[in-house]
Amino acid sequence: MGSLVETPLPDNNCNGNNHHHHNTHDHVYDQTSVPDGNRPPENNMEAEASRKRRAFDVLPLEVGTRVMCRWRDTKYHPVKVIERRRMHFGGPNDYEYYVHYTEFNRRLDEWVKLEHLDLDSVETDVDEKVEDKGTTQKMTRHQKRKIDESQVDGHEELDAASLREHEEFTKVKNIATIELGRYEIETWYFSPFPPEYNDSLKLFFCEFCLNFMKRKEQLQRHMRKCDLKHPPGDEIYRSGTLSMFEVDGKKNKVYGQNLCYLAKLFLDHKTLYYDVDLFLFYVLCECDERGCHMVGYFSKEKHSEEAYNLACILTLPPYQRKGYGKFLIAFSYELSKKEGKVGTPERPLSDLGLLSYRGYWTRVLLDILKKHKSNISIKELSDMTAIKADDILSTLQGLELIQYRKGQHAICADPKILDRHLKAAGRGGLEVDVSKLIWTPYKEQG
Repeated sequence: MGSLVETPLPDNNCNGNNHHHHNTHDHVYDQTSVPDGNRPPENNMEAEASRKRRAFDVLPLEVGTRVMCRWRDTKYHPVKVIERRRMHFGGPNDYEYYVHYTEFNRRLDEWVKLEHLDLDSVETDVDEKVEDKGTTQKMTRHQKRKIDESQVDGHEELDAASLREHEEFTKVKNIATIELGRYEIETWYFSPFPPEYNDSLKLFFCEFCLNFMKRKEQLQRHMRKCDLKHPPGDEIYRSGTLSMFEVDGKKNKVYGQNLCYLAKLFLDHKTLYYDVDLFLFYVLCECDERGCHMVGYFSKEKHSEEAYNLACILTLPPYQRKGYGKFLIAFSYELSKKEGKVGTPERPLSDLGLLSYRGYWTRVLLDILKKHKSNISIKELSDMTAIKADDILSTLQGLELIQYRKGQHAICADPKILDRHLKAAGRGGLEVDVSKLIWTPYKEQG
C-alpha cells in the first residue's frame, strides 16, 4: 500500500501562472474595416474557413494526441488524450476526451468537451519518449510549492512494466464525486468498486459504517436504520474534540473493505487489499453532538516482517492542510514507542506522503539536535524517536548535516543551520498528547 497525506486540493488560482496559451478561437474584428459592420474582412474569413477545415481533419482526436486545453484557471495547458467516448446526442465526431495535464499530477485528469481544446495546437505524430514539459514561466514561491507538491512522483519504487500496467488499468477515474457526511468531494483516482457501480458517477457513503450507495434516497433510508455514530472499534485516544478509533479488519471486515475502496479514490499507488483481516485501521475523527466524523486514517499490519509501522495514510480532502496528516504520522510513531520498536512507513510512499514524512522526520530530529548539540549518535536518535536508522540517515544526509569522519558518520549541528532547516520544514501540526493514549499493542491483546 502506498501512502498519501496533507494534499492541497487544486483551486481556481493554484498552479495558475504556468503556461498561458492564446485561445485562437477568440477572434476580435475591427468593425470599422467591415462595410456593413457584420462581416470580417475576406482574408480573415478565408483564414477562418481554412482553420475549420484543419480542425475537422483532426477530429475525432486519437488517444495519445497532445493538445492545449483550457483549465479551471482559464489558461491553456498542455495535455495528452488518455481516452475518448462518444457523446450520446451528436454527430460522428462528437466526443468527450479524458485528458492528462502533463505539467500536473494524475489527480487532475478529467473529462473535457471539445470546446476546451485548442485544435490549432494539435500534435498527433508524437514520440512517446518525449518527456512531459515542465513549467516555463516565472511564478511565485507559493505557486512553485503547490506545483512541486503535485509533481513529486512517488513511483520510484515501481519498475517500468508495473507502472505501465498500473496506469493502463487505472487510467480513467470511474467515480467523479462522493458524498460523505456534509461534504461532496471530487475524487482523484480510479478505485475498483464492484461492477454494479460501473455506471455511477457519484456514490453516497454512510459516514459512520462507510456503506456506499448509488442514490441519495438509498442513503437516507440507510441512515434511518444505521445505529453507528462512530467507527466500529475501540476508542484509544480522546483529546478535546479529537478521537482515534482502532478497528480490527478481522472483526470488521466490511468496514475495512469499504474504507479501502474509499481511500483508493484519493491514493494512486495503493494496493487494494480485500484480505483486511491482517490489518488494524486507526481512524481519526472530529466529534460533535451528531457523532464522530472521520477526517483521515492510517492502517498497519498486525505482524510486519519489515518493521513497518504504517501501511496506508490518508487525510480526506475537506480536512487537509489542517495538520491532521502530521498528527497521524506522529501517532504511528507513538504506537511504535509503546511497542518498544522502531518503525518505518511501507514503501512506495506517495508523492505527498513522502513530503509529509520528510517534514516530520526533519522537525523531530532537529528539535532533538538543538537540545543535544552534536553529542548524540544515530542509534540514540532512533531509540528516542522510534524512527528507523535508515530514515534518520537519509533525512540528515538530505539536509547535508552528516559528515563521514574516520569511518564513522558524524552529525553537524550548527544552531543557525538547524534553525534554517526547521523554518523550511514548516509547522509541526497538532500535537499527540501521549497521556490521553490508552492502548495495548496487538500481540498483547486477548
